[in-house]
Order: sequence, then C-alpha cells, then structure tokens
Amino acid sequence: MTVTTNDAVLIDDAAELRSHIGPVNPIAERKLLTRLDQFCRDFIALSPFVVVASSDADGRADASPRGDAPGFVRILDDSTLLIPDRRGNNRVDTFGNLLASPGVGLLFMVPGIAETLRVNGRAQVTRDPALLEPSTVQERTPVTGLVVAIDEVFFHCGKALIRSKIWDPAVQVERHSFPSLGRIVAEQTKAIGVAEAEANLEEAYRLRLY
Repeated sequence: MTVTTNDAVLIDDAAELRSHIGPVNPIAERKLLTRLDQFCRDFIALSPFVVVASSDADGRADASPRGDAPGFVRILDDSTLLIPDRRGNNRVDTFGNLLASPGVGLLFMVPGIAETLRVNGRAQVTRDPALLEPSTVQERTPVTGLVVAIDEVFFHCGKALIRSKIWDPAVQVERHSFPSLGRIVAEQTKAIGVAEAEANLEEAYRLRLY
C-alpha cells in the first residue's frame, strides 16, 4: 500500500510547528541540564537498559537497544559516559553511524519507574583497555565501547510508559503468542532451517551474552 499525504497538512517549518503545537512549558525549558546531577547519576546507576539513537552522514536513523546489569553504563565524570559493547552480530550499525556523524541520543529506562532519562551528546568509539577493563563481566572485557560527551540531559515524564502499561505484569505478552526469532530469521532469510536457527539462537543466549 502506498500512502500519500496532502502537502497542505504537512509541517515543514520550525515556526509553523511551534505555532501549531503551542508554547513550550517553562518548567520543561528549565529542566534541561548540561551536566549530570545526583538525580541523573542515581537513575543511570539503577538502569539496566538504554536505547542508543544515531544517524549516518545522510541522515538515515537507527536505534539500538543496550542492556546489562543495572549501572552497566559507567559515569566517567559529570559530562562523560561509557557504554561498553557486548557481544552481538557484528553489524556495528551504531558505530558506523557515529564515525560519520557523532551525534547520539540516549534513553535510559528503569523497570518499575515510569519516567525516563534522556541524554543527547556526541560519541566516539574507543578500544582503550584502561577504559574498558572495569566493564569486564564473566572474565570477558569488551573490545570496544562508546564514550559519550554530554551536551544536554533531562528527565522525561512518564506519560508514554503509563499509557503503554509497559511495566504492568497484567499486560505482559505470553512468549508463545509470537513466533520465535529463530523462526523469523529462517523464514525471512531463506538461508537456514527453523530448527537450526532456533538452536543457534538458544546457544547464543546461553553461551555468548558476553
């Protein structure tokens, strides 16, 4: 299906957008920080999950989930974070984007808390053993990581997570109600059988998290 939109209803100008949406809440303007305060530090220390948003030189966007034990994103100082890179599929989409366009957006989440923490800044890919060694887990030290220089940081209200009920066990989807990733990969790629794909995935989850 092709979706067409009447140009008359598109917004392509910043002033028009502000006029359509209305003025920004003055408290929302003032909550923007340029460095981590203690609230931000404590939230990051509690967070086991962050989404990393980036884009390439042509503006093609990507969002990548990163997760580990709470506090896996390390605070190097009030304006610098380190995100260790755990074992994956070696696509390195985020790293490739950041080599061309260093702007990055982070969204930290904490299970059970509706509010999120947003960090915007610039990131570099590091292979410095001195920076990466403290992120060793199960005797495996990450070989790369992201050093994020913070430009702005602020808490985001919980309306989206409240509406989605994302932390409510009552709305949790039963795993069997959706196809396994092994089956999806097998059917999408036509390069591997379902049984083999599911066995590979189970082994990766069991043995290759780090």
